[in-house]
Amino acid sequence: MARPVEFDENKVLTNAMEQFWKEGFEASSVQKLLDCTGINRGTLYNSFGDKDTFFKSCVDQYNKITEQQIATTLKNDKLNAWDAIEAYFDETVLNVTNKHRTMGCLLVNSVCESINYDKDMRKVVRGSLSTIRKALVVRLKEAHKNRKMKKGVSVEFAAEVVMNALYGIRVNSRDGKNPKQLKELIKFTVASLKK
Repeated sequence: MARPVEFDENKVLTNAMEQFWKEGFEASSVQKLLDCTGINRGTLYNSFGDKDTFFKSCVDQYNKITEQQIATTLKNDKLNAWDAIEAYFDETVLNVTNKHRTMGCLLVNSVCESINYDKDMRKVVRGSLSTIRKALVVRLKEAHKNRKMKKGVSVEFAAEVVMNALYGIRVNSRDGKNPKQLKELIKFTVASLKK
C-alpha cells in the first residue's frame, strides 16, 4: 500500500504564490510551479487541483498576509484614520523585503495581466482588492465624520484616489522606485485628501 505524499502545505502554497506573484499566471507554467514547490505533478493535481484552482489557493494565501496587514493598520483603533491609512501603505509597500517590494503586488499584477479576461479569475482577484477597499472606506468614513477630509471630497471618491495610489505605487515599486520615492507618493496622496 502506497503511503500518502507528505509535504508542508503552507510552504508549497507560499512558494507557488511567490511564483505567480513574480511571473504572473500565464508565465507560471505547471513545470515552474512543480520546480518551485518541490512536489510532483500527481501531488499538485491530487492536493490542489488544476492550475486555476491552485492559483485561487495561492490568492487565498496572499489574502492571509493582506488580512494581517489590515488588522495591524487599518483596523488598529489606536491610530486615527489618516495615520492608519499611511501605516497600511508603510506596512504593504515600505516595510516589506526588497524582494517583495520589487515584485509589486500579486493582486495588482494579476489585474494588469491577461488573467483579467477570465471571468472567474477576475472575480477572485477583484474580491481580494475589494476587501482592502472596504477596510479603507471604514477609515475614510471616520475621517469624513471627524471633518478631517478636504471639503467637497466624498468618501467614495477618496477611496478611489487611495486605491488608485495603491495600484500605482505597487507598479512603481515593481519598476524599481526606492522606498523614499514611494513614501513621498504616499504622503502626497494622503495630503491631497486630508484636511
